[in-house]
Amino acid sequence: MVASTMSDSKKNLSPTSHTRRYIVDSSLGVLKILLIVLFAELCAWAYQTTLPPPPRKLGPPDGLPLTSPRIRLHDGRNLSYIESGVPKDVAKFKIIYVHCFDCSKYQNPFAFSASRDVIEELGVYIVALDRPGYGESDPDPKRTVKSLALDIEELADELNLGEKFYVAGYSMGGEVIWSCLKYIPHRLHGAVLISPAVNYWWHNLPSNLTNEAYSRQLQQDQWSLRVAHYLPWLTYWWNTRSWFPGFSVITQNPAIFSPADIEVVTKLNAMITDPTQATLMKTQPRLQGEFESIHRDMNIGWGKWGFDPLDLKNPFENRNGSVHLWMGDEDRIVPVTLQRYIAQQIGWIKYHEVVGGGHTFAFADDLGSDILKALLKVN
Repeated sequence: MVASTMSDSKKNLSPTSHTRRYIVDSSLGVLKILLIVLFAELCAWAYQTTLPPPPRKLGPPDGLPLTSPRIRLHDGRNLSYIESGVPKDVAKFKIIYVHCFDCSKYQNPFAFSASRDVIEELGVYIVALDRPGYGESDPDPKRTVKSLALDIEELADELNLGEKFYVAGYSMGGEVIWSCLKYIPHRLHGAVLISPAVNYWWHNLPSNLTNEAYSRQLQQDQWSLRVAHYLPWLTYWWNTRSWFPGFSVITQNPAIFSPADIEVVTKLNAMITDPTQATLMKTQPRLQGEFESIHRDMNIGWGKWGFDPLDLKNPFENRNGSVHLWMGDEDRIVPVTLQRYIAQQIGWIKYHEVVGGGHTFAFADDLGSDILKALLKVN
């Protein structure tokens, strides 16, 4: 009788036990679904943070005001520029200047360190452009190492600079000059690279030399350049997160400036007495936002190139013309050791090293005049 009662009790409890197990299993299933949904939402949020905002609009009817003329390129983009020197129609030499990283057409060393007398005596006309995404030039979402050289060629044609012209570039703009030597050498009278940026992944640079130079860069720059090279889709995100060390030129880490650089920048700031000019130099580089200017610049400059400058042939082997490379031996941004190696390997490069010069030496007193005289073969 007792056994029968106990058996009946177990039978009576069994449905409740099954119900509880079902409830627990159902709860675990719901929890798993919630975790999956939360993970998906987190991934979506993380992905959204990597997407840069669209660039600011330029020009009428509802864009930012324009301060300089622009030409219309064949693909519909506009390229902004300013002219200086002697009038174009009487010039003996015509130069297209390409600005540096996080700068604009208004940061032109020849406008500050080349004397007016020298420019007029030589008969030099200079046109400085905003690279795509910088200043008042439209962004180029398809920008490549090659495309800017073709933009420069089209600018020359639109401005009627003639069959041949000179190109000059400073820092990241100097790196662009390699592209001109590769893709439009037939259009050049000569070229000058001033403190040109170096891509540590150019395959002809010896690994022991690049490793040593790379290790001397600030830790934050080592990380930033790795991201730009290996994970370019993360460049915007990396350099806009406060908890990551962004590229030192963007953050203006004072460690990148040598004593000579500090002296040059101090004098340069004292020279700029026009409030309008000072405002333009400060605001123009990132006028349209950071991604299409400085972040895309990093992806192109330290990304994967379709050629190595050390493989280039002398474009002036059978005609007049020359290529010059100028460096300061105390440059803390671009390793002088790599520039020396490049100059040694490319025998047709005319190498000039400024003793005691930092990255900004080209803006120092009369250096612009010296660079022009060397390029134009004037003693």
